[in-house]
This record gives sequence, structure tokens and C-alpha cells, in this order.
Amino acid sequence: MKKRIDWDQYFMVQAALLASRSTCTRLSVGAVLVRDKRIIGSGYNGAVAGDEHCIDVGCYLRDGHCVRTIHAEMNALLQCAKFGTSTDGAMVYVTDFPCLQCTKSLLQAGITQINYLRNYHNDDYAMKLIELKGVTLHQIKLDADILDQVNLDQYINPD
Repeated sequence: MKKRIDWDQYFMVQAALLASRSTCTRLSVGAVLVRDKRIIGSGYNGAVAGDEHCIDVGCYLRDGHCVRTIHAEMNALLQCAKFGTSTDGAMVYVTDFPCLQCTKSLLQAGITQINYLRNYHNDDYAMKLIELKGVTLHQIKLDADILDQVNLDQYINPD
């Protein structure tokens, strides 16, 4: 009998699925905000709605950074702000360790746990702030067994 995936794996797979919507050519990132085992917001990295996308016209670089892209964590926070959903006491599941600016925004929004899949230029000051605020930091690993359990192949061309 197949065992259900646990909550951490479930939400991290959701973040990975969101990353597949990214319009960034440099890194695809997805983020899910969760409270009480319920998704309250989500986002992926990409351009402001209505603007051109990096996958279509290339990155708009300044000092080596794409200024067109809004990070996944910010898009998730902004979705909650837009629809009036409090993020205080929530946790985030994000495919890549948040940058310094996203870390500061997550902490200021009341996020109490940061769950991430991959390390990505982990900033020392971000780590210091996470420790200062007493936020739990948890790296989650997805293995082949989890991905086999998710098995999306069964939904391709159903009879």
C-alpha cells in the first residue's frame, strides 16, 4: 500500500510546481505560504503583470541583477496583501533559500518558519536576522520516492 507524503513534502512539491510557471530565464523559484496546513498564498518569480517576460525578451539587467523580476516570496506576500490575508504566524515553503531582501520581507510579515529545498547564495546577514527573530529554518529534501508518489504520468491522456 502506498504511503501518503508528509505535509512538508506536500507543500514543497507545491512550491516546485509553482516554479514551473516562472518567467525568469536565470532561476525558476516557487513559494507557498502556509498556515494551519492550508495554503494562504503562493507565487513564482516573474515580471509585473502586464509587463514583458524575460523568457520572451530577455532579462533587464542592472549591476548583474534582473530588475524586471519579482521574486517568488514577494509575489506570495503581495498576493496575501492584495486579498487581505494575514501572514502573521505563517510559514513559507520555497524552492531556493531566500535572498536577503526576501528574507527581510518574510520576517517583517511575521513568517515563523522558512522551509527551503536548495541552498542559493545563502546570505550571512539573512542568517543572522533569521536567528535574531527566532525563525525556524528547515531544509527539506525531496527524493525519488516522493517524486514517484506524486506520479503525474497517470494524468497524461486519461481514458
